[in-house]
Amino acid sequence: MTVGSERDMAALKRIGKIVAMARQKMLGAVRPGITTAELDFIGKKVLSGYGARPAPQSDYNFPGATCISVNDEAAHGIPGPRVLREGDTVNVDVSAELDGYYADTGATASVGRAGAASEKLRAAAESALYRAIEKAVAGVMINEIGRAIFNEACLNGFTVIKNLTGHGIGRRLHEEPHNILNYYDPRDVRVLGNGTVLAIETFISAGAESVYRDRDGWTLKTIDGCRVAQFEHTIVVTKGSPIILTI
Repeated sequence: MTVGSERDMAALKRIGKIVAMARQKMLGAVRPGITTAELDFIGKKVLSGYGARPAPQSDYNFPGATCISVNDEAAHGIPGPRVLREGDTVNVDVSAELDGYYADTGATASVGRAGAASEKLRAAAESALYRAIEKAVAGVMINEIGRAIFNEACLNGFTVIKNLTGHGIGRRLHEEPHNILNYYDPRDVRVLGNGTVLAIETFISAGAESVYRDRDGWTLKTIDGCRVAQFEHTIVVTKGSPIILTI
């Protein structure tokens, strides 16, 4: 969507803050021994406490309030009895709707003491997100977002998942502009408009460049079993610095 009024902006900021609070509560509970179902319950409790609806459930009938992906799971991991163990890498992805407006956010954390390689991967994914956000200015081509993500990944010795992308958001969870890539595509000549709402996602990989859908019908996993770190913010594009709604 494109922000068209102060009402739009206020509503987006409200749901952005709520999903950010849920994300942080979940990350704060990450520890060896907790299950992904328990983490999901924490996120759902925050959302429901503010009257927000978990978007994966309401829009896609996803079997969880949030998506929780571990190690080689790049996205859409189903919360359940899986127990987090020391050294795991876990991503929480929280999206929700309130009063007809959506926001989407995610972050990756290490469980307990992480190895140097896992921590470097996590840090690179977070850094790539902010490099990409810096490029999200009205009048700039959308493919500059992907260029920034890819360059930051390569600078740190990693690559990107090419068949997972960011997306437009606002009145729906997924809307135009679709397919905001994690790499530079010179054929993408779309230009960012003032007020456009985006969910920018970084999928930084220790090896694979693509994922496949697991037998559960939801979880997306790397083809070589390598780990992936993901970070995501919902932003509003402006003529100056973007407004991060999920900070």
